[in-house]
Amino acid sequence: MSSRTGVARGCQFDMSNNPPAYPPPSFIDPAALMQIRSLELRAKAVVEGFFAGLHRSPYHGFSVEFSEYRQYVPGDDPRYVDWRVLARSDRYYVKRFEDETNLRTHVLLDTSRSMTFGSLPYTKADYAKTLAATLGYFLNTQRDAVGLVRFDERIEEFIPARYRTGHLRRIMLALEKPAEGKSTSLAQPLDEVAERVRKRGMLVLLSDMLAPLDELETKLSYFRARRHEVVLFQILDPAEMTLNFDEPTLFHDVESGREVYVDPALAREQYVARLTQHLNAVQASCDKLGIDAFRLTTDVPLETALGDFLRSRTRTAARALSRTRGW
Repeated sequence: MSSRTGVARGCQFDMSNNPPAYPPPSFIDPAALMQIRSLELRAKAVVEGFFAGLHRSPYHGFSVEFSEYRQYVPGDDPRYVDWRVLARSDRYYVKRFEDETNLRTHVLLDTSRSMTFGSLPYTKADYAKTLAATLGYFLNTQRDAVGLVRFDERIEEFIPARYRTGHLRRIMLALEKPAEGKSTSLAQPLDEVAERVRKRGMLVLLSDMLAPLDELETKLSYFRARRHEVVLFQILDPAEMTLNFDEPTLFHDVESGREVYVDPALAREQYVARLTQHLNAVQASCDKLGIDAFRLTTDVPLETALGDFLRSRTRTAARALSRTRGW
């Protein structure tokens, strides 16, 4: 008899009606990416690889509307330098777009024990913290304020959104900490975040969502009522999606400690039905509140998640622009 760590509940988001706005270029295989020990180097590889592929593609689609000029600073994309202004003034200026407004983003990272499951050479926790590092790295390069919240049943660490020297390094060091929490609870951590994050911004929730959803809609509605933008990334292992095990297996719940002997051939149909029910409940809550929700299995390249985030951010900027202009 084999012994595995298993999870008996979960869901996915059907993206079949919402295809990516870009063709997938040569993305990095997550297994190869996880071989890079430094989280910051992983994040840099994902961000640079994504934009390198995007620049080669005829489909860009992430800029919103030209807003103003600002003076060029090292690190700006030279594609946006206005050469006509340079010819007139002998100074370098870049075009600033509406989606480049200073965004305050807090990344909420689930560090509960269920995130330590992995049927691949790495776990959901490894994948999630790499995504968190990628978003932090990207936002920092855009000179946006970024913060981090690590939570399980409660908040384990809270780093406020900042843009200053050394702040990104502080976030990377926090992300290096192992996921050692106990059970997943969304209600209490979201209450604490609502108390601490008063200024309007964006909240990015990274979790497997393997928790009771009784209060999820209510808690998320707090943020929407305060005009926060919310993006949800549900991160699951491929084996959790289909209970894809060939032999009867002893499953160990890492959060409760309970062990259950399961014959996958007999349990799979019921498992998928419950998974679908959970999926529908989460998706319905997000749709009702206007929250962008994305499902990622840990074999999906991280560039996909970055593209989803950028599309969500573009929609956020478009909504802010329409409110400003009274559309």
